[in-house]
Amino acid sequence: MSRLSDERVDLVVTSPPYNLGISYGKYSDTQDRQSYLRWCHRWAEKIRRILKPRGSFFLNLGAAPSNPMLPHEILMTLRDLFVLQNTIHWIKSIAIRNGEGEQRSHGHFKPINSPRFLNDCHEYVFHFTKSGRVELDRLALGVPYQDKSNIARWSHTRGSDLRCRGNTWFVPYETIQSREKERPHPATFPVQLAEWCINLHGASRVHTMLDPFLGIGNSAVAAQRCGVKRFIGFEIDETYLAEAKRRIG
Repeated sequence: MSRLSDERVDLVVTSPPYNLGISYGKYSDTQDRQSYLRWCHRWAEKIRRILKPRGSFFLNLGAAPSNPMLPHEILMTLRDLFVLQNTIHWIKSIAIRNGEGEQRSHGHFKPINSPRFLNDCHEYVFHFTKSGRVELDRLALGVPYQDKSNIARWSHTRGSDLRCRGNTWFVPYETIQSREKERPHPATFPVQLAEWCINLHGASRVHTMLDPFLGIGNSAVAAQRCGVKRFIGFEIDETYLAEAKRRIG
């Protein structure tokens, strides 16, 4: 990133290693806490320099049940660099009742075998900007009103049957048959999650997008699908990078 010019990038969508001991190919995910936080500040500093004044930085972070403060510690570490404009909760799995009162589970989660902790069914997506005043295309992810009478009753609808989705995003993982062949990376976010970040910022305003922790290229695939003109990604693992190139080729 140090080779990129100032204020060059419109959008950053990324997810760094979480320092939770995940087994990556070329990276040791086991730094001591303070070293890890200092490292996070260093790469976030570079993102701030190359991000345009009206740019958005979407940072996906998760935690382990035994280490729940990590996302919040990273958040506080970056508070001198960015304004936290929105906090989005990526819901991976949820159980809700349908119209008949039947309870159904939707999505996928990794079970936790512990008498102390609940199954972890969500992660954070922190939306950072330089000013906290960046306008978004909120209705790009809009959902129709369940009660159609709201369309006429509320002036902010302007007659449209579409409302802001809000800050809870249900984005399940795609079902796969073989992790080794279909998702050969231990910690990926879904392509759809990155697509929603692009569309929320405003896809037509994204001329250059960056992911400094590319992995197998889910953000690059999302950029391609959304018509982003220029994408920049960095990855230290040749195997992951080759897979990313294959997927967008």
